Amino acid sequence: MVNVISGASKTGKSSVIPIIDYCLGSEKCAIPVGVIRDTCSWFGVLVDTLEGQKLLARKEPGGLKASGEMLLLESPVVEVPSTITAKNQNVDYVKAVLNRLSGLSNLPVEASTDERFKSRVSFRDLMAFLFQPQNIVANPDVLFFKADTTEHREKLKTIFPYVLGAISPELLQARHNLDRLSRLLRRKEGELKARRDTGSAWQREGFAWARLAIEYGLLPAFTVVPDDWPSTVDLLREALHSDMRLATPTLAAMDVIMSRLTELRAAESKLAMELNQSRQRLHEMRRLDESSDEYRDGLHIQRDRLSLSAWIRDLASEHPAAVLEPSEAGRARIDQLCQALEGIELRLRSYPEVAESLGKETLRQREAVDTVLSNLAAVRTEIRTLEGQSDEARKVTTRGEEISRFLGRLQEALRLYDAADTSSELNQEISTLRVEVERLVKLVSEHEIGRKLENALNTIQDISGRLIPQLDGEWPDAPIRLVIQDLTVKVIRETRDDFLWEIGSGANWLAYHIALSLALQGYFLRLPQHPVPALLIYDQPSQVYFPARRAGKMVDDELDPAWKNEDVVAVRKVFTLFNEIIAKTKGRLQIIVLDHADEEVWGGLNNVHLVEEWRGRGLVPDVWV
Repeated sequence: MVNVISGASKTGKSSVIPIIDYCLGSEKCAIPVGVIRDTCSWFGVLVDTLEGQKLLARKEPGGLKASGEMLLLESPVVEVPSTITAKNQNVDYVKAVLNRLSGLSNLPVEASTDERFKSRVSFRDLMAFLFQPQNIVANPDVLFFKADTTEHREKLKTIFPYVLGAISPELLQARHNLDRLSRLLRRKEGELKARRDTGSAWQREGFAWARLAIEYGLLPAFTVVPDDWPSTVDLLREALHSDMRLATPTLAAMDVIMSRLTELRAAESKLAMELNQSRQRLHEMRRLDESSDEYRDGLHIQRDRLSLSAWIRDLASEHPAAVLEPSEAGRARIDQLCQALEGIELRLRSYPEVAESLGKETLRQREAVDTVLSNLAAVRTEIRTLEGQSDEARKVTTRGEEISRFLGRLQEALRLYDAADTSSELNQEISTLRVEVERLVKLVSEHEIGRKLENALNTIQDISGRLIPQLDGEWPDAPIRLVIQDLTVKVIRETRDDFLWEIGSGANWLAYHIALSLALQGYFLRLPQHPVPALLIYDQPSQVYFPARRAGKMVDDELDPAWKNEDVVAVRKVFTLFNEIIAKTKGRLQIIVLDHADEEVWGGLNNVHLVEEWRGRGLVPDVWV
């Protein structure tokens, strides 16, 4: 129904919204101080839920900002107690119950963030869509409850895609899974890269290890070390499983080492020569570049010194008698001289830069130096490995110990190599993670979320567009569009689009507030199990048209029975629209109106029900005061 509480000023009508908000777990008690706070110990609200009725009562905070003491009674039909002696719950528990009843996800709106504005959607955030207090119902700058504070404003903008269904709890779960799996994938990929880098570094030494295995007698002396790496790995595995007791040094095995050392030293000399040549070329190009800069600077100096043409022309212009002969022939000779000087100056300016032509060659030479340095380092590493085994005496006395250490290092190196192999368990984990990440990326597509959000805004625009003509707006045929980024509406006219704060008249502001709040509730009711309660509370919507002294009982000469009074007709339109909305929603929506206007303004409407009329009495019984 449309439940109306009518009455005079200072009877407590405007306290109804703060009381309900306080009992639903607000952080601050906004109930007006004075009679209400002085005479009441507890405030309560009775709500219907899918689980039955629940009485939510909260203690008056006294000198505190708010009280955490609450009473929660749950039953199919709650019997409201006449007095409350003690709490049975606290406010945090009640908010958790409300979050659970709403079916809200307990995940933050955005993963991997500590920003308060990006935290989970809570039942408290949904109050923005329920209440239109007196200071907001016709406010051009604020459209939603408590959106005049930065904290609530930013949080509301963040949760709008969730509230409009563009982001579902399942999609929110997928977004968090994507963030978690993406971080896990990056860690696994980093681990695999580290293993592969270790394997690559060992691969450069592996050929030398195969020759050491031959020298130690772990492989036959006639074994030929292959050029390809897979065959070399197989050879090292064979050496690892050989019998160490049969490993005896032979002359042929040592010849393999000596032969390879000879090859490596020759390669080292060749690479060192190439490195010196490349460095010399770089040095010469650097000197050429410096000489070019010096030559260019010299030309600039000459050009500046020879800027005579401009000087002569200026002198001839300022002091013609000092330069020119008093005849045309004199002036012609001066022009001829200046033209000749300008030709020389032009040639000095046209000196070509050589930096561009040198840059490419310098880069090529640097790359060549890097390549030679890398190859030279690899050769010297292998030389050090082989030369470290050249002491014949030590080979004889410590042969068994060396072979044991060699086999231990070989076993560990092969283990690391196998761990980094493409068929390893880690690689399989990475492949599985990549498949799952790709699936989740498609599921949480920002483009798809944007498309759903746009469709929701279009639907809300269509609903509100059918409501505005029934109100007292200035442009009944102009649709309005919700602008989430600014938390306002934009009126779309043929010639221009205007934001709410750019439009005048309280009647327009009221019409757009009512149209949008009803359109949002209409959209919410279309979605199954939507978390926003089907409740709207308006405080003093008639204030735009007439003050309190004219909103009460009017004598016959003040009120036209045929509703010809312009202001009364406008207020009547609001209640008529409420009445029609209740009929269309078939009892699924509750609207509470707190207003001075009495039954003569909104009477005769089937779905409008007078709950209380506070004239001569109010929210607080007189006997309490």
